[in-house]
Amino acid sequence: MEDIASIIQADQYNIPTTCTKCGGVMVFKGVGEYQCETCGEMALDDYGKARTYLEEHRGATAAEIEKAVGVSQRSIRKLLRDGRLEIAEGSKAFLRCDLCGKSIRYGQFCSECEMKAHQMLEEKQREMLRKAKNMQVYGKNEEREEGQRRFMRGEN
Repeated sequence: MEDIASIIQADQYNIPTTCTKCGGVMVFKGVGEYQCETCGEMALDDYGKARTYLEEHRGATAAEIEKAVGVSQRSIRKLLRDGRLEIAEGSKAFLRCDLCGKSIRYGQFCSECEMKAHQMLEEKQREMLRKAKNMQVYGKNEEREEGQRRFMRGEN
């Protein structure tokens, strides 16, 4: 059974799953390229289309990419946020860091906020480990007689 995350991911970037030529299964070959295992037909997902277009047209805008190859601007923004595409150096367009609002060329955070986010995550993990080590395990105690009650309610 396919898991929901893979179905959503496939739909998100318009990943080809069946060959348009023969109906065969498309196999991932790398960098947004897929090949039919039956007839060898090649196809691209949104990343592959945008990447191929940008290789030939450096500095193209999202609107230009959408018009030329049909990849939606929403999908392009998602590719930028995922760090799979990067805004060209010197471009007037940019993204904003989700934490501080600084201009960035790809991803969700500027380098400073990304470092802080990783440090906070590491600290959370350390705290969870400390709590796990300090937890007491409740169970049979060798000093206690067999069947002894551990909790008493309403009795003083």
